[in-house]
Amino acid sequence: MSRRGRDVVVPDRAGTSDTAGGGCAAPAAGYAIREWPALERPRERLRSLGPSSLSARELLAILVGSGLEGRSAVDVASALLRQAGSLRRLASAPLTELERVPGVGPAVAARVAAALELGRRLAREGPAERARIEGPRDVYDRCAPALRDLAQEEFRLLVLNTQNHLVREVLITRGTVDTSVVHPREVFRAAIAENAAAVIFVHNHPSGDPTPSPQDRAVTAQLIDAGRLLGIAVLDHVIIGDAHYLSFVESGLIDRD
Repeated sequence: MSRRGRDVVVPDRAGTSDTAGGGCAAPAAGYAIREWPALERPRERLRSLGPSSLSARELLAILVGSGLEGRSAVDVASALLRQAGSLRRLASAPLTELERVPGVGPAVAARVAAALELGRRLAREGPAERARIEGPRDVYDRCAPALRDLAQEEFRLLVLNTQNHLVREVLITRGTVDTSVVHPREVFRAAIAENAAAVIFVHNHPSGDPTPSPQDRAVTAQLIDAGRLLGIAVLDHVIIGDAHYLSFVESGLIDRD
């Protein structure tokens, strides 16, 4: 809506093709986002609710970053969507077309184009190839290059799925491995977050000798007990030496009942 000699910016409540997430109605146009209630600001909503809860214009507003006098970043994002007509058309629009929207300069146009291109590439990606861990030799081959030459001990966790595919490798702690440092809560936090079916513990001996110390045995026993309580199988504990390794399973130090 406009009057002669004065432009009145009307907030875009619906948002053209604004279908990516529900979002909430923004405060009236013309207010800088920093003046909005904290819980209605796009960045704060993303942190508290996750990106899927934001509308397309809110996500775009985060990329835009800031508006201009009389228009917030959400207003600029709404204008981008209106001009393009849809996110797909926006993704294929040349930078010069994006820059025609007031408040969108070369830097903002580049950020928007880069983000949409990342989304396009993500959509084309197939399932990630995950390494399968079939035994302690696989653990050694994966972890030895990073661990065998370190001057201090590192305790790592390999998180596995039901097919023994590696989901994630997590550094738990650096320093001497003992019960006061390697706590079950910290060890199994990542395993629980990833819905792990099983885990393998890995650490190195800077001396080059992978023979387990009494502390190594005590920590392993404690963690196995914790794994049983959590329903997460402990498949092995592999100690990396200079040119070889020791597997608790192969050495009979873990009861595979």
